[in-house]
Amino acid sequence: MGMWVGRGRKARRCYGFDEIALVPGDITINPREVDTSWVIGGMKFSIPILAAAMDGVVDTAFAIKMGKMGGIAVLNLEGVQTRYENPDKVLDAIATATKEEATKLVQGIYNEPIKEELIAKRIKAIKAAGVPAVVSSIPQRAEQFGKIAQDAGADIFVVQSTVTTVTHISTEYETLDFAKFCKNMKIPVIVGNCVTYKVALSLMEAGISGLLVGIGPGAACTTRGVLGIGVPQVTATADCAAARDFYLKQSGRYVPIITDGGMSNGGDICKAFASGADAVMVGSAFARAQEAPGRGFHWGMATPHANLPRGTRIQVGTTGTLEQILFGPASLDDGSQNLVGALQTSMGNVGAKNIREMQLTEIIIAPSIQTEGKVFQAAQRVGMRK
Repeated sequence: MGMWVGRGRKARRCYGFDEIALVPGDITINPREVDTSWVIGGMKFSIPILAAAMDGVVDTAFAIKMGKMGGIAVLNLEGVQTRYENPDKVLDAIATATKEEATKLVQGIYNEPIKEELIAKRIKAIKAAGVPAVVSSIPQRAEQFGKIAQDAGADIFVVQSTVTTVTHISTEYETLDFAKFCKNMKIPVIVGNCVTYKVALSLMEAGISGLLVGIGPGAACTTRGVLGIGVPQVTATADCAAARDFYLKQSGRYVPIITDGGMSNGGDICKAFASGADAVMVGSAFARAQEAPGRGFHWGMATPHANLPRGTRIQVGTTGTLEQILFGPASLDDGSQNLVGALQTSMGNVGAKNIREMQLTEIIIAPSIQTEGKVFQAAQRVGMRK
C-alpha cells in the first residue's frame, strides 16, 4: 500500500479534514432528536467536545462553566494555574507581549515551580461547583500529580505528551509504566497523543480509559514544522478507531477515542466523528470565548519548552460567549460557533441517531470541497474562504 516517493521507498497517502466530505444519508432525522452524548469511565456527558488543557483556554472558572453546560474542560496541572496563586497578572503579561517578546516571556513564566497545594486547590474549586474535575499532566509527573489529583477529588486524569507510546526508552529519567499507573489509579485515565493503529492498541491493552489522537494539528502547535512528524487527522482517527474496534472484539471493553486538534469549525468536528471519533478535543475555538483566560490569545502546551519550543502564541480574538460557541446563536459566518448545533444538524442529514452511527457515515475524497462554487466567498474573504 502506498505510492513511490523515490527508488525503493514508498509512502502512504493520508488525509486531513479539508480533503474529505460526508455523504448525506438515505434517511434524515430531526437534529433535535439525535443523541450526541458519549461515555467514558462510566460517566455520561451530553456534549462530546472537550476543551483542551491549555492555559489560554481553561482555568477553574472556564472548567466550571463548561461542566455546567454538559461538557469537559481539562485543566493543565503544569500551567500558570498551578504555578501562581494569582495567575491573572501572568496572563495579562502574555496577552500584552509583542510577537518578538512572546516566546521568551512564556519560557520564563513557566520556569516558576509548580506548587502541589495549588493543584489540590484548583481541583477542589471545580468540584465545589458540582461539576466533574478533569486534569492533565505529562508522563514524567503523572504518578506524583495523579495521586494528588485523585485525593483532591478529580474525576478523570489525563496523561499527555507530544508523542506517547507504551515503551519509552530513557536512561536519564524513570519512565512511566502505563499498565501499572492505570491499575493503581482509582479514576479513569485518558492517555495521548498517538496517531497509529499499533500504538493505540498497545495503550488500550495497558488499561487506559480513553485515547487522545493527534500529533501537531493544533492551531498554536508547530510540532510538524519543528520536528517534521505527524499524521493528518482523518487518517489518524480512522486508524485508531480501527484499533478501538479490534480491541473491543478481543476484550469486550470499549475505549473511546478523542480526536485532539486541527478542528477550526463545526464541519471539521463532524468529519472527526465520521472518521471514528467518540469525542473531540478543541483548543482555538474555545480560546475565542469571552470566558477563556487567554484574553483572545492562544498558545501551545509545548510553547514554553526551554530549548525547543514546539508551539507559538497566536491571536485568535474574542468572538462570543462560551454558550454561543457551543450552542449559538452564531454571530459569525465561518462555522466557529454553535458547534453542538452543527454536529446535531450534520448527524440529522446523514441519518445518524447517535455518535456510534455517525462513525459509519460514508466519506468521500473531495479535495475541492472547500473551493467548489466559492468564488465570491474567496474574493470577499467571507464564510468558508476567509
